[in-house]
Amino acid sequence: MPAPPQAEVIDGIKTFIPLENNPDILKLLCENLDFSGDLDFHDIISTLPEFLQECDFRPCHALIVLADQSIYQAARSAVEPTITEYTGWGPNEPVIWIKQTIGHACGLMALLHAVFNLEGGRYVRPGTTIDALRQQAILLRPRERAQLLYDSSFIEEAHMDAASRGSSNVPSPREENRHHFLAFVQTNGKVWELNGGMKGPLFRGVLGEDEDLLSERGLEVTAQDFLIAAEQTGCNEMSIVAITGADAVALSEGDSNSQPMN
Repeated sequence: MPAPPQAEVIDGIKTFIPLENNPDILKLLCENLDFSGDLDFHDIISTLPEFLQECDFRPCHALIVLADQSIYQAARSAVEPTITEYTGWGPNEPVIWIKQTIGHACGLMALLHAVFNLEGGRYVRPGTTIDALRQQAILLRPRERAQLLYDSSFIEEAHMDAASRGSSNVPSPREENRHHFLAFVQTNGKVWELNGGMKGPLFRGVLGEDEDLLSERGLEVTAQDFLIAAEQTGCNEMSIVAITGADAVALSEGDSNSQPMN
C-alpha cells in the first residue's frame, strides 16, 4: 500500500486532507487512533420518526454532523458571537474541548471530541498513545492543549491515512473545503455541541433518562438547526453519523438501504 500523502503547511498553518463523513472512514480513523473496537458508526439516512423508531443501534449518545458552508452559516452565524472564549482546563470540566488550529481537520476534531467525551472516555483504551494524549490535554490550558494536538505526529499520520482512503477522489490539502464537521455528545444527561472552530463548547440542553440524541428532544437540541437551515438554503449537502458503543446493537445489513434525509 502506498504511503499516505503528507500534510502541507499553507500560509504558515499545517493543513490536512479533509475527512469524509463516512462510517467506514470514521471507523478506520478510530482504528488508526487505537480507540476501542466497540465503537460503531451509522449513517442517519432519515430523521423521520418512523425511521428512527426502527433503528436498533439505540441508545445513541454522540452524533457527527457535516454541513455545507451555506448551511453552517445559516445555522450558526447568530450563535457563534454569543459564545465566550473558553478558558477551562483540568479534570473537573464537564467536557473536554480542544480548539482547532490545523487546517481542514474539523472531521478529526469532531471525532476526537465525540470519543474523548462519550461515556466518560471509556472508549479510549488505557495505555495507548491516544490515551496519554487525552490525559495530558486535560491538564493543559486551551492554547497549550491545541498546540499539543497540532504537534502530534501520531494524530497527523492517523488522520492522513484515513482521509486518503475515502470513496471519493482524494483532494489536495490546498483545495478549498466548503464543508464543516461538528460533534454533539450527551453526557450526564446534558448535551454539548463540540466544535473546534468555535470559541468553546456550547451547552445545548438537558435530556430525560429515557431520551438519547435520536429522540425527538435529542434532535431538537442537536441537528435540527442544521436541518432547518438546509431546507431554507435549498442545499442538501449535509450528513449525520451516529456513534454508538458497546451497549448499542449495529443496524443489520437488510436495514441499510439509503433514502433522502428529511
